[in-house]
Amino acid sequence: MDQLNVKEQQEFQKLVEQKQMKDFMNLYSNLVSRCFDDCVNDFTSANLTTKESTCISKCSEKFLKHSERVGQRFQEQNALLMQNLQKR
Repeated sequence: MDQLNVKEQQEFQKLVEQKQMKDFMNLYSNLVSRCFDDCVNDFTSANLTTKESTCISKCSEKFLKHSERVGQRFQEQNALLMQNLQKR
């Protein structure tokens, strides 16, 4: 990153931010799709049933915890990789 001039650093930061937004939107889309498919099955009413609401809450909580844990493991593995590269 130090080899980049200010303009290149700004462009790089913009690309990183766009990638992060895209990743977040994919995560959100997957969450909505999965929990809807798993939990919503009564289309006779415009409102969710209590069972559906509870299912969606649990589903979204579990999905987000899983995503957070995967992100943490990725960071840990990345840190180990960087340590190994620095030892060389």
